[in-house]
Amino acid sequence: MGHQTRADALTDVAGLRVGHANVPGDRALSGTTVVLAPEGGAVAAVDVRGGGPGTRETDALDPRNLVQRVDAIVLTGGSAFGLDAASGVMAWLEDQGRGFRVGPGPAQVVPVVPAACLFDLGRGGDWRARPDDATGRAAAEDAARTDLGAPVAQGGVGAGTGAVAGAMKGGVGTASVMLDSGATVGALVVVNAAGSAVDPLTGVLYGSYFDGRCEYPAAEVHAAAQLRLADARVETQRRADGAALPPLNTTLAVVATDAELTRAQAQKLAGTAHDGLARAVRPVHLLTDGDTVFALATGTKPLLAGSAEPAFAAHAGAAALNEVLGAGADTLTRAVVKAVLAAEGVEGPGGVYPAYRDLY
Repeated sequence: MGHQTRADALTDVAGLRVGHANVPGDRALSGTTVVLAPEGGAVAAVDVRGGGPGTRETDALDPRNLVQRVDAIVLTGGSAFGLDAASGVMAWLEDQGRGFRVGPGPAQVVPVVPAACLFDLGRGGDWRARPDDATGRAAAEDAARTDLGAPVAQGGVGAGTGAVAGAMKGGVGTASVMLDSGATVGALVVVNAAGSAVDPLTGVLYGSYFDGRCEYPAAEVHAAAQLRLADARVETQRRADGAALPPLNTTLAVVATDAELTRAQAQKLAGTAHDGLARAVRPVHLLTDGDTVFALATGTKPLLAGSAEPAFAAHAGAAALNEVLGAGADTLTRAVVKAVLAAEGVEGPGGVYPAYRDLY
């Protein structure tokens, strides 16, 4: 049990900031989103379920390896080319003296910046318009300028600029919950799926089935929406000179909590959060997806408040962790719904991608 927190965003996890930057240009439709951890970093983990991932520095997050904390997570468009954005975030962190200390001087740091990319190449019409190190630095600077706990821009911003869900426009969404224990769990997602977020039988967003408040569109509205989507697919293919466009996509997410987690527990959080993605997008984790979830734990609240009898401590600890794990999945589902609802339709030389709000 729990309740929505103030901004209903990842930034409700105290210390986290989110920034976006878009690739400039009339025929560009891509960008980068950065999640900045508080000074000193956060415990981090990752779970990759898609069959076509593009990632950087994810091996550093293995609980068996040296680095314990990271200062930033990068989610970026541009497919594997866009991973260059992480270099700009590394450079910005180095300027701040933040990173893994490798020498006696305060400037002798190597920032560890895990990153994952999604496929949006050519969606604006220019195949080479994709994020680079300047985009990453701009997103990091944007995050640093925000106040703690600030609302997070959603829809077609940052890494969600060129995101598409099925034939419909995708984008960035975020949500959070405060648990009865006092811990906060938040999620930020970039919905860019080969599958769909919409039930083709009803027009209801899959994720809406799980919050008990879904509304069923009228049959004639749903039928008209399906026709418009079909027309959009045909027109998008025409603008690609009739070439069959590959369903190369990828949904990326960061799930975070202020609870104190070990790296192994954070890795479990990243894994169970994928269940929330599977509820909201169908099909998911395909060979042409690179679905990746990062987990962050800032550790400002003990997982178990107070003390428990030694005989029951293990059970109490498992129950407290289970509450965080369940909230991570639920919050990610809700973030997907918010992303699709916030998206605005796009039409340009790279294709026609109507928004859910336009269709329904």
